[in-house]
Amino acid sequence: MIVVETSTQEAMMPTRRHLLAGAAAAAGAAALPAGAAHATGTAGLFPLGVASGDPLPTAVILWTRLVRAGLRRPVEVEWQVARDERFRRVVRQGRTTARAELAHSVHVDARGLDDGHEYFYRFRALGQISPTGRTRTAVSPHRSAQRLRFGIVNCQDFQNGYWPAYWGLAAEDLDVVVHLGDYIYEYDPGSRFADRNHTTPATPGLDQLVTLDDYRARHAQYKSDPALQAAHAAFPWIVTWDDHETENNYAGLIDEVDDTGATFRAPAQFARQRAAAYQAYYEHMPIRADLRPGSADLRIFRRFDFGRLLRLNVLDTRQYRSDQPGGFPGDFGLAEAGLANAAGTLTGEHQESWLKRGLDHSPARWNVVAQQVMMSRIKFPNPTGAPVPPIVANLDQWDGYAPQRARFLTYLADRRVSNPIILAGDIHSTWFSELRTDFDRPELKPVAVEFTATSVSSDFPIAFDAPLKQVNPVLNPHVRYFDGSKRGYLRCSVGRSVWHTDVRTVDTIDVREAPVTTSASWAVEAGTSVLTR
Repeated sequence: MIVVETSTQEAMMPTRRHLLAGAAAAAGAAALPAGAAHATGTAGLFPLGVASGDPLPTAVILWTRLVRAGLRRPVEVEWQVARDERFRRVVRQGRTTARAELAHSVHVDARGLDDGHEYFYRFRALGQISPTGRTRTAVSPHRSAQRLRFGIVNCQDFQNGYWPAYWGLAAEDLDVVVHLGDYIYEYDPGSRFADRNHTTPATPGLDQLVTLDDYRARHAQYKSDPALQAAHAAFPWIVTWDDHETENNYAGLIDEVDDTGATFRAPAQFARQRAAAYQAYYEHMPIRADLRPGSADLRIFRRFDFGRLLRLNVLDTRQYRSDQPGGFPGDFGLAEAGLANAAGTLTGEHQESWLKRGLDHSPARWNVVAQQVMMSRIKFPNPTGAPVPPIVANLDQWDGYAPQRARFLTYLADRRVSNPIILAGDIHSTWFSELRTDFDRPELKPVAVEFTATSVSSDFPIAFDAPLKQVNPVLNPHVRYFDGSKRGYLRCSVGRSVWHTDVRTVDTIDVREAPVTTSASWAVEAGTSVLTR
């Protein structure tokens, strides 16, 4: 049992105001300098903060990681869950062991909780008490939830700028946050901000991470950011990875198309790299998964129900995908390559079947597919500037796997899946689209809506913002809203009759704190798959 003096209890009260103020005060202490992921400085044993995730009606994952120079032995960790912020009504508590082979990470599956309820949690180890987190369980599928509020985030390149969007996110009134990938980036140090240079990997010059220590250090660096810590402490998160948690544009066990020479990894080599990446990801995320250390496989596709209001299907479109077609540099090339990719898959057969079973038997009003890359067909002006071809496709997105996309959208229409919504990220810009079984026939009724969230900090080439806004009405008429100029997140409020999505953005990522404002607001009425302002 964790026992603290009254004054300490009051100091740990995690109202949203206290969470933000405490994280801001800890900014200097909690930040780990580049290459120093195993030091704690003045931040104590918990410099990476706390987090919760994968909420079920009666359970939630509680996470932290112990970090201290020279710590090698197993450490007993106590944990508590309480109904109140002062921990006067503790409802669950226990002990677990943080082990060196998992970087002294802690994953507690706290069970026996009440559905749809707010809780507070904390840890103690080696005489030190962690920061306090706030979490919330999902509403039971046997009950009819009236509303769900959640945020959508992705793509947070540490080197590209600061994360004021996370301060804004932490101050929202949300039930859960969904992260769609690119939680870390694998690139070598090189930032215009002196305090945002990446950790140095074991083999500099490859512009990628290779070893387990490489990935652990990079995750610890990202987790040290106070704004990210505040957002994790405020809400439970549901996370999935994209490519940069391992390596840019990888597909299954196939290396990035542009890697040659020293950067190239044959499948057996890449399997070892992927095993390291997946283990480090698990060690740093509040995720319910069955890790086998050293294995290149880790299942993270999973499903969450929020009453009978919303079913969230979370996909992994990296681990099981076939190679991007065409072999084009950067995977930008002729759309015909994706159209001809009849055997191509982003999900793999097993995951695709799992997804369809979950949609077939869903009791939910809204059926959501949270995944990484845009499903909308998008025609881009050639980013290389070459006159031929003038229009290209991003073959790393669903455009590279057009036959599978056509099958899936036809399935949604034929099975009359209730209010399908697709969530995406990856492209560092905001796109709201109406999806049709045939994108060349705008007269067809849309079968789903897609919300693609901009990045937290990763760059979108501003030179393409204005041209895309100009050509989208002609080349991509199903795109109802696009903006590539701002960073931020999406805020969704879902009721039985209407889904509202707000685009929440900051004007700059050159400073740690900046105001968050609403750039645009769109809605979908249940039963329509049509976007309206």
